[in-house]
Amino acid sequence: MTTRRDFIRNSAGAMAGIAFVGCELLAARGAQAQPAGRRREVVVSGRRVKTVDVHAHCAVPEAMALMGLKVEPQTLIMGQDRIRAMDEQGIDVEALSINPYWYKAERDLARTLIKVQNEKLAELCASQPERFVAFATVALQHPDLAAEQLEEGVKKLGLRGGSIGANVAGEELSDPRFHPFWAKAEQLGCLIFIHPQGGTAGLEQRLRGSGGLANVIGNPLDTTIALSHLIFEGTLDRFPGLKICAAHGGGYLPSYAARSDAGCVTFPDRCPKPLKKRPTEYLRQLYYDSIVFTPEALRHLAAEVGSGQIVMGTDYPFPWMKTAVDHILNTPGLSDAERAAILGETASRLLRIKS
Repeated sequence: MTTRRDFIRNSAGAMAGIAFVGCELLAARGAQAQPAGRRREVVVSGRRVKTVDVHAHCAVPEAMALMGLKVEPQTLIMGQDRIRAMDEQGIDVEALSINPYWYKAERDLARTLIKVQNEKLAELCASQPERFVAFATVALQHPDLAAEQLEEGVKKLGLRGGSIGANVAGEELSDPRFHPFWAKAEQLGCLIFIHPQGGTAGLEQRLRGSGGLANVIGNPLDTTIALSHLIFEGTLDRFPGLKICAAHGGGYLPSYAARSDAGCVTFPDRCPKPLKKRPTEYLRQLYYDSIVFTPEALRHLAAEVGSGQIVMGTDYPFPWMKTAVDHILNTPGLSDAERAAILGETASRLLRIKS
């Protein structure tokens, strides 16, 4: 196994070995960085704040080739354009993640693919340690293997947590067969970033047509379902020490959270598994990115889950949230301490990023 020292020594050219992709592994032609300029420094109440983007995508071409996939266009190959874009937006550190495309791969292929992928991520972070950290990828369709890969990624490669899909080829994350992975994540105390899988199984027909509904509606719905199952199936009770961050503000769940409490009161026979607390109380132990688009939406998310549970996200290179810093700075009702926490302090603590 290559050591972290080897990664640092051999990191030259690592930036050229990673290509950027966004949700659904699509090219983002409109997400090109602007010409080099002065790095924006974010200041809150007269104090410089280190900003951390927890929701930034990338891909490893060598790993994708093992599945017969290619990253297009070549303009998405990693380089200084990414850093220039970060500087322009006021992003100091990106936590890189890769949306799973390997959940149907058999065990040996999945092992090889994840090894290549995680080692490339580690090389990249070693080459730019002040700008990038990364989430380990795991073959969650093989839960015991995924647990090994998470531990290796965190302990040996210096990756800062794990990234997974909101379902595993249609299987819910709350299924008992995934308990070995959750147990390992709890043991390691690392953050697990959950990203939707481009829609919700069983709704493909209804999400067709204009509007990109598989993404616009399907993605947040996928996350909503995943989190709800983790609550109601008792996964969060079984592993109370889990640190989970949900993409896109947790989907729709925080916007209509009280219905989760009312459901078991109205239809107690439909909630056969007793929970240790009300469903909405679990929302305050999860984390969420800030991609909710309007100041009112971010204010409401903070009211429902607590501002200390929100971290900044951009979804780069897709231009969903190109003004993530200003989105947080301009949301009314937040204190300066809360703004600083959302901009980077909370993520720095969770991802072990030095101030």
